[in-house]
Amino acid sequence: MRLGTVLLAAVSGLVLTACAQREVLLTGERESIRGDAIAVELPSESKAIKLPGVTRNASWTHRHGTPRYRTTHPALAANPSLVWAADIGAGEGRRARISTDPVMANGRVFTVDAESNLVATSTSGARIWSRSLTPAGDDARDASGGGLAISDGVLYVTTGFGRLLAVNASDGAVQWEQRLGATGNGAPVVFGNLIYFVAGDDVAWAVNKSNGRIEWKLTSTPSVNNLQVPSAPALSDRFAVFAFGSGEVQTAFRRGGVRFWDAGIQGQRVGRALSTIGDITGDPVIVGSTIYVANHSGRIAALDLETGERKWTTAEGAIGPVWPVGGALFFVNEQNQLVRLNASDGSHVWVKSLPDFIKPRPRRQVARYAHYGPVLAGGRLYVASSDDTLRAFDPASGDVVSTAEIPSGAASSPIVADGTLYVVSKKGQLLAFR
Repeated sequence: MRLGTVLLAAVSGLVLTACAQREVLLTGERESIRGDAIAVELPSESKAIKLPGVTRNASWTHRHGTPRYRTTHPALAANPSLVWAADIGAGEGRRARISTDPVMANGRVFTVDAESNLVATSTSGARIWSRSLTPAGDDARDASGGGLAISDGVLYVTTGFGRLLAVNASDGAVQWEQRLGATGNGAPVVFGNLIYFVAGDDVAWAVNKSNGRIEWKLTSTPSVNNLQVPSAPALSDRFAVFAFGSGEVQTAFRRGGVRFWDAGIQGQRVGRALSTIGDITGDPVIVGSTIYVANHSGRIAALDLETGERKWTTAEGAIGPVWPVGGALFFVNEQNQLVRLNASDGSHVWVKSLPDFIKPRPRRQVARYAHYGPVLAGGRLYVASSDDTLRAFDPASGDVVSTAEIPSGAASSPIVADGTLYVVSKKGQLLAFR
């Protein structure tokens, strides 16, 4: 007992002594104990760029990864303003999102809302026709999203309900329908007599455009760490290039579907939760003999179209396809930054921060703003954002040169056709800027 009492008294004395001492604060700069997690200051310099002449394109029929459908520099006024807004159906809510980019042809803009309603709108903002894409017996709120492409007066539509439909662009009549057995959110690409797309983030399809018959399929390793919308494929005269949620890129002969080469876009930014998502969100984009493709976790690569060999890799992810022009690549990365790289070697020219967390306080950094684009038009880069703003950037310096309001915020990538920029808002409206 005496020994225990003595020990207790000694320990108590030491605790009191420690409490009485003042805490010593070390001076100097705090640095991360993990060297690979230290932020690197990236260059941000103004560098002249030679842009091609503007083209007054009459249509925008596909995503721009395929050279045949890409308008590199469409015409647009220097400071476009909102000229009309047209209702296209249901806006975004807790259960459904708008994830389909519009397409435009023959004086009509085609959109899909958050409840799978397909709508045709005139270039003056008048509704022409609408059609529900929800199968009989299903709830419109059970699935959302999909992709659009238009060719020869026919809309090809993939849906979150696992359907591919051919729809007459004039009146909305369904010509045929194909069941996919998986979520059909990937945007299709029409080339020759086939429609190419990715469904379920792990199956590539080639379907006959005249009757919906399946011509061939390719499969990839399934992955659960995916985003909602698979990447659109890119097509050349010989090859079809597909990207999957596992980070795999497959190239097959376009007509027969025989696999030619595989590659993986792997790697991530250290210390970021977003790096667990290895999905390829930067669609393949073909420029000459090079494919540019990026994942969501911090890697962008340039691959040789003929061999799949890697030309370069840069520690940048992308949330959409890059915009290639004038020896540069422009894109929004997974850290909500607008980036310009040298297309030849992947080196940085400039990086510009975009609004990131909706609530910036550290303990409330949950929801983030979404940014769509960029699109080069009229000598400027346009990014449509969910913070209610359409921003125009100088491609040489990356500086913001003008802004316009997007009522209720953007929910799709902008497209530019016939001198007008179109974007879908979160409220379920098609907005036109001229």
